[in-house]
Amino acid sequence: MRLFETHAHLDLPEFDADRESLIHKCFDSGIDYIINVGFNKETSLNSLDLAQKHLHIFATAGYHPHDATDFDAELIKRLAREKNVLAIGEIGLDFFRNYSPYTVQREVFRNQAHLAVDYDKPIVVHNRDAHQECFKILKEVGAKDVVFHCFSGDIIFAQQVLDEGWLISFTGNVTYPNSNLEDVVRMMPLEQFMIETDCPYLTPHPHRGQRNSPLYLHLVAEKIAEMRGVTPLEVAENAYNNALKFFRVPPDPVKPVTKKGGAKGSKSSKSSKSGKAPVKVKAKDKKKEMK
Repeated sequence: MRLFETHAHLDLPEFDADRESLIHKCFDSGIDYIINVGFNKETSLNSLDLAQKHLHIFATAGYHPHDATDFDAELIKRLAREKNVLAIGEIGLDFFRNYSPYTVQREVFRNQAHLAVDYDKPIVVHNRDAHQECFKILKEVGAKDVVFHCFSGDIIFAQQVLDEGWLISFTGNVTYPNSNLEDVVRMMPLEQFMIETDCPYLTPHPHRGQRNSPLYLHLVAEKIAEMRGVTPLEVAENAYNNALKFFRVPPDPVKPVTKKGGAKGSKSSKSSKSGKAPVKVKAKDKKKEMK
């Protein structure tokens, strides 16, 4: 079963002790691609750094609503021109924690969404308790390729998003006993969803309390399969193809080495010439609280 991890934060300090070995384990275990997602200046730069060192890791760049007051438009413009930066995100609105003023969140989200349209980049949306506000801004700027990361809306909002041709993405929270996403999972078209871990956050059941990683992505696929009454392979394959298309992943210049089980070998990962690890970032506590 081949998998595409569409939302990870492998540059964060939680992975400092074993980042490189974990990345190789991921590629050895059947994960073909990883999108490492930025949410402020430091993590956007670090995501690009990882992407430049590993052939099958790509980056996004953006300012999370919690970091909206630090927004640097020129940095996003510069990163948007990088070939390894495939999307703008994660960007959006968070009216649950309110670490940034509403007015600032709206302005920064709108500015970044405009930049995504201008640079023809997909948008990775963070949305918490701001469904219609997010939707309205995306419509206003004429956003085309959008995914609502870690989807948390109801079936009505899901339909609204899907009717635009946009995608929804599921994390480990779909495996939780108190999850209210089963109706959404059952109704979504198989060509309009992706799966993710959002690691190190939102660890799937039964590993809650442990650090999350892409190695648990298969649990998300298995839970969705259980809810829909299909095989995990069908879920994984559809999610994989949707991610390739959504992120416009460039053709692989190196033919991957395939092992007996069909998993990619570690040669699908490009090592750094310098051998240096990514710059360490002190993740903001508020990001953890949000999850």
